[in-house]
Amino acid sequence: MSEPILLSLSGSLRQSATNRKLLREAARLFEPGTHIEADLNLPLYDGDLEDGEGIPEAVQTLSDQIAQAHAVIISTPEYNKGPSGVLKNALDWVSRTDGRPWADKPVAVMSAAAGRAGGERAQMVLRGYMVPFQPRILQGPEIHLASSSNEFDEQGKLLSDRYESSLRTLMQKLRAEAGF
Repeated sequence: MSEPILLSLSGSLRQSATNRKLLREAARLFEPGTHIEADLNLPLYDGDLEDGEGIPEAVQTLSDQIAQAHAVIISTPEYNKGPSGVLKNALDWVSRTDGRPWADKPVAVMSAAAGRAGGERAQMVLRGYMVPFQPRILQGPEIHLASSSNEFDEQGKLLSDRYESSLRTLMQKLRAEAGF
């Protein structure tokens, strides 16, 4: 059997975002496998754009990456008690593509946020957003990285053994759910 393809979606576009760091740590703990970081820098969903020009190439690429991945990890910041608009926009666009790329896909959801709840509300809302797509979302361990800017060293490695242990367990469960 080939190595698994792991796709990560960050709800933050910033390259140094703690959600990106968390996803990279998750991918490190998931290894071996191929890790692809999705690009969610997409145009805002607009039905007129879709009608006039069709599905943008970047959206189709994302949809294809989801379909081809053996497993997906999503990390979202918490903006005003919910996931980022960037992430919601990507989900809305992918829902407009042909096929059902999320259907039965093993998915792990996590969050990193500045607040002391670590994005718990955003993660709950994100799980609700995923319901129509019918993926297989793992139920835990839950990863809510609180005060996230203080949780990584200069190389982007998690400082807390507790967080790393929980993330390792989640990635082992995801790997098993993906059949590896």
